[in-house]
Amino acid sequence: MTHVLDPQAEDERRRLEQCVQEPIRTPGSIQLHGAMLAIDPATLTIALASENCDVILGTPAGELLGQPLALAVGASWVSAQLSAISGAAPARNPMPLSIGERDFEAIVHQSDGLTLIEFEPALGDENDRSAVAVYGAMHRLAKLRTRRELWEATARELCKLTEFERVTIYSFHSDGHGEIVAEEVPNDMEPYLGLHFPASDIPNQARQLYLSKLSRLISDSSGPTSPLLALPSASTTDPASIDLGMTELRSASPHHLQFMRNMGQASTLTLSLVREGTLIGMITLANRTPHRVSYLLRQGLEVLANQVSLQLSAMDEIDRLTGQVQARSIRTRLVDQREVRESSDAPALAAALFSGDLTVLDLVPASGAVLTLDGSTYSIGAVPSNKAIATLGAWAATEQIAGNYATDSLPTAHPELAAHLPGVTGLLLVPLPGSGDFLAWFRPEITENIKWLGAQTTANRVTPLSPRTSFSSWTQSVSGKSAPWTGLEIEAEELSRDLAGALVRHAEAKLAALAMRDALTGLPNRRLLMFQLENVLSNRRDSPTALLFIDLDAFKVINDTHGHEVGDQVLLETSDRILASIRAGDTVARLGGDEFVVLCERTSTDEAGAVGQRIVDAIRQPMEPGGIPLVVTASIGIADAEDLTTAEALLRGADVAMYRAKRSGRDQLSR
Repeated sequence: MTHVLDPQAEDERRRLEQCVQEPIRTPGSIQLHGAMLAIDPATLTIALASENCDVILGTPAGELLGQPLALAVGASWVSAQLSAISGAAPARNPMPLSIGERDFEAIVHQSDGLTLIEFEPALGDENDRSAVAVYGAMHRLAKLRTRRELWEATARELCKLTEFERVTIYSFHSDGHGEIVAEEVPNDMEPYLGLHFPASDIPNQARQLYLSKLSRLISDSSGPTSPLLALPSASTTDPASIDLGMTELRSASPHHLQFMRNMGQASTLTLSLVREGTLIGMITLANRTPHRVSYLLRQGLEVLANQVSLQLSAMDEIDRLTGQVQARSIRTRLVDQREVRESSDAPALAAALFSGDLTVLDLVPASGAVLTLDGSTYSIGAVPSNKAIATLGAWAATEQIAGNYATDSLPTAHPELAAHLPGVTGLLLVPLPGSGDFLAWFRPEITENIKWLGAQTTANRVTPLSPRTSFSSWTQSVSGKSAPWTGLEIEAEELSRDLAGALVRHAEAKLAALAMRDALTGLPNRRLLMFQLENVLSNRRDSPTALLFIDLDAFKVINDTHGHEVGDQVLLETSDRILASIRAGDTVARLGGDEFVVLCERTSTDEAGAVGQRIVDAIRQPMEPGGIPLVVTASIGIADAEDLTTAEALLRGADVAMYRAKRSGRDQLSR
């Protein structure tokens, strides 16, 4: 959705403040096409009466005040509707009523301890037609599957049902401003389709009223209203204190009536589109001359509007689920890439996410994205500098973001942070659980041309706070926002959890590998060697296998004389020389201390002896660990698996042979 920055923001704020001060629920007056009485439900006497009672009901208000309700409507009607009038049971509106030769629809409400009775003159046989017509329209609308079809068909159906000249359907954006998404309009009236209007056109208190009162008829915008009158006694209820919010005849504010007149509307019927307690749109039916429809038809249209809201909700949910399925499919493919599943370090994992056939930008479209991992930064597309990314990471840590952070207007939401991220207007950031690392996507600012329903300038108003005088299309260039992240925040958050899980698995695999490896040389340790020996011996059949046991001569003297750091360097150099001396299929392990083992599969003792001699010769060569010249020698024992068929026996046999080599003078082999 688009966020609109009104260039006349201060005037709009003042207009909203002015509207808030208008007593729209307690105007103390009603529209002229009907009459109203306020009854004390305990005594059934008339406490308030609209001034026009003489015109509508045939009896002046002054003659009705303080008198029994029966004086106005007859005792039989009062008796028949007593439970509703007294508030003992809900009213089944409308209640037919005849006064003299005139038929009415009577509508009963309870408000502020009084029973309000509205009298609307009946409109012939309209009620007989309305239920069937509304049902038929709802049945046709229920078959539609796209928003555009639903909006357009709703406008057409309402135009036929009510005979209002113009039907306009508004959809509200997240910032409160609206857009005209469909209309039915005669050829001689200016079209408004596609135009936007500011949030101030429908102030918050009006929106709240539209949530509780789902339809609103204004039969004549010419201005005159009928005030509610009370007996001139100190104990009488003040008419201006009575909440008329749920009534049908409540008079409109002068500001709204002027707005209607400026738009050329003499009468309107407004229907609310509500989803889960939120006003998502409105439907306005308008006429250039006074026009009204019956209460029963209005109630039917409320049901129709509710069906439209439900259909729109279902379409939104289908779109959401479809987008979610598509995004999750991409996310699944992204994290199931072999490179992601099998990568053994952070760079390999990042490379799979940021440079493969499928990347993080396929999941969350953006101009660029970054991943911080183990002190390194990986990126794709256009991203801020590493210094700026570090600042972003510090900000995220300070803010203690949980889940995700998304904004399509970073300069407005966090101007200090935006100063460090030039060119970034949209930011979506998700931390990787259990670490200080994060994923972030960046989007640039976009500029849109918004067509307004009338210029939003002071030149288009009589005063800065009055309604617009012209509603001709007015175009404004709007910026300061990126494309919205709608729905993508959750997928980004899920991806961060997937990556965290992958990193845990990698760490566990690494720990498992370390448990089988010597920490100093990286060679297999005793545990892994014994596992391999047992496997080789159980599967060798008749092929020969030999084991070399290598022990450095006088290694303790090196440690004691030069220290353990030099000793460790000697061990590392010895490891390298052994690896350089063996064959491709041989396995080298470090048992601990200065003891090494070489497993020679499919090798006779003679062939193993040749390998061992190369190792003795290689180790004997001078080395300079830590710059200290040394000559190190080794004694090697050889054992044959033909005679020793278990791993422990073979290792022990090679160890015994190694000691024979030491006793024979060291720096040699023994079998």
